[in-house]
Amino acid sequence: MDYFSSDFKLGILGGGQLGKMLLYETRKWDVFTKVMDLSPEAPCKIACNDFVQGNLLDEDAVFNFGKDVGVLTIEIENVNVDALEKLEAEGVTVYPQSKVLRTIQNKAKQKLSYRDHDIPTSDFSRFAYTSEIKESIAHGGLQLPFVWKSAQFGYDGQGVKIIREIEDLKGLPNVECIAEQFVNFKNELAVIVARNAQGETKTYPVVEMEFHPEANQVEYVLCPARIDETVAKRAQEVALKVSESFDHVGLLAVELFQTHEDEILVNEVAPRPHNSGHYSIEASYTNQFEQHLRCILGLPLGKTDSKVAGVMVNLVGAEGHSGDVVYEHIKDILGKRGVTPHIYGKKQTRPFRKMGHVTIVHENIERAREIAQQVKDKIKVISK
Repeated sequence: MDYFSSDFKLGILGGGQLGKMLLYETRKWDVFTKVMDLSPEAPCKIACNDFVQGNLLDEDAVFNFGKDVGVLTIEIENVNVDALEKLEAEGVTVYPQSKVLRTIQNKAKQKLSYRDHDIPTSDFSRFAYTSEIKESIAHGGLQLPFVWKSAQFGYDGQGVKIIREIEDLKGLPNVECIAEQFVNFKNELAVIVARNAQGETKTYPVVEMEFHPEANQVEYVLCPARIDETVAKRAQEVALKVSESFDHVGLLAVELFQTHEDEILVNEVAPRPHNSGHYSIEASYTNQFEQHLRCILGLPLGKTDSKVAGVMVNLVGAEGHSGDVVYEHIKDILGKRGVTPHIYGKKQTRPFRKMGHVTIVHENIERAREIAQQVKDKIKVISK
């Protein structure tokens, strides 16, 4: 099929920043795009060929949106899977496939899948309702501390909480959930695996993630990760095994824990471009968004090596600020070598909302990390 300057239509469910960055690449190749998002101010709206306002969880809306596209993909996994199954039955190509999304959308099913495929992950218990957890603790079935995760609809640190004492359960929604063994890890790592429709796979270098202690969001992503080569190789092997188990098409971001004994455990996955791959826009031979297109269109995969070390800094809304956004000192950071800001186009800020990111590239990863700290300290995302 001819995708370039043709009648082919690519459908994208979700119009946020990931979709916007994917559209950088579709415009480069002149691929016609149709995007659906609930927000009339979605970042994708200004860059796609056809924008449809609609609820991604509404079966009829998703089905009707996807009926006339050649390939349908996602930029967020919280979409109506029943609609995707119906579209597949009608001959629409959907990547990642509905069966993949159905498992990954539910963290309990995701963890059970790792257990079924002998993939290393932390021990866990599954509960139909959060209210059942207290009884399990009382009868010795569950030990403190542990990590509570909502089975569905958790995103960007939402739906996750470390439970150190019984009182920490207060205020949590009474929903299907899992309780994961608390992992005392050395590093949080991630590997992005690319897989096309022909089964060709490639992995990106292992990245190291540093998280905000309160918001449970990534603050920094460093590539390459500052870890031993044998640990990096093991992380890539585990990520490839996870990819194989899902048999997905597209990108799969595999988040991992490196324990103090250098064991690699799978935390969770995302079947799409991911925050941990944003560095690749400036630092890699083939950035993650172009690679996703190559995967879902059945094209040869691009080179995943880095040209230079890269660090990504997330720009999130400052605490105590909500309303029309202002980026303080952005001109100052542009005076630094190798610094590239990406502003997502969200006009309203709120505490910890992802508003953009900054990439720092440098020959030396430690120097890149130092500049990243300077950027983080300087730029502020506030309201008017």
